[in-house]
Amino acid sequence: MINTREIAEEYRLTHWAQVLQERVTGKESIKDFCRRKGISRNTYFYWQRKLREAACAELAARTQREVAVTEGSLVPSGWAVCQSAEPVVDSKAVTIEIGGFRIAAEADTDPEVLAKVCRVLKSLC
Repeated sequence: MINTREIAEEYRLTHWAQVLQERVTGKESIKDFCRRKGISRNTYFYWQRKLREAACAELAARTQREVAVTEGSLVPSGWAVCQSAEPVVDSKAVTIEIGGFRIAAEADTDPEVLAKVCRVLKSLC
């Protein structure tokens, strides 16, 4: 049996993902974008939160096979393990940019959390 509520929710999420992506791509401020599109900032942030929640729920539902354990470190599906010849002792943060989103990871960042954050950001692009 077709669940029309799920289909409607998926449609709304897809629509708002496109709307929010339009703002990111256009590099317009949220205030200016909302004014131009005729939507309230509260609506914008509501759907931004809903999309993040949906992305996190999808991420939690994925099976363990999407994360392979390689030599004690977690590697997201489709990524490669890169190792330097010498261990890195510099404690400066590494910056990762995915689709206009930027995150910084310190040497002590939990690799599982970092992998999840990267997959969520990748799914929003």
